[in-house]
Amino acid sequence: MKDMKRYERRMKKKGYQLIAGVDEVGRGSLAGPVVACALILPTKCRIPGLNDSKKLTPKKREELYPLIKRKALAIGLGRVGERKIDGINILKATHLAMKRAISHLGTRPDLLLVDGFKIPGVEIPQEAIIRGDEKSASIAAASIIAKVTRDRLMVRCHKRHPEYGFHRHKGYGTERHIKALKRNGPSRIHRRTFSGVRI
Repeated sequence: MKDMKRYERRMKKKGYQLIAGVDEVGRGSLAGPVVACALILPTKCRIPGLNDSKKLTPKKREELYPLIKRKALAIGLGRVGERKIDGINILKATHLAMKRAISHLGTRPDLLLVDGFKIPGVEIPQEAIIRGDEKSASIAAASIIAKVTRDRLMVRCHKRHPEYGFHRHKGYGTERHIKALKRNGPSRIHRRTFSGVRI
């Protein structure tokens, strides 16, 4: 079994106390927002089954969601909608969502563990971890909170736009979604600058 706390332990040995994991979801979706989460776990925190949200079933993510919320010292969420994504591009929107999540933590972390690459324009020290959601408990927990938050949002969007099946694919470019786009054209929550939407 993977040691999901090794990055956190290593950084605590260097003197960092409040360590926040940061991750985002929805970057590759054709519709809806990008959602980021920043999250601080206590040092002695055990969450069985914690792993990258993409590798967990929706049922398992929903089971872990309240457990993570109970155990976390602080959770911040950041969201950037489809119009803003179209206006500034998805990379900048992802960074903005992450910055918003960090600012909504309610406390300033000593260090950020970020999935993938560092966030530009953030003054807090950062450690970027490639595939961090598989290697860091803090990032994995942030990934689950962000994923469940966004999935629930897309289920609500399905109620307003049932013809697209957002409750199934959550806005990603599945065959069913592309067919619905060709049949109905884009909805108001589709990202107009994305190639899968410009059909």
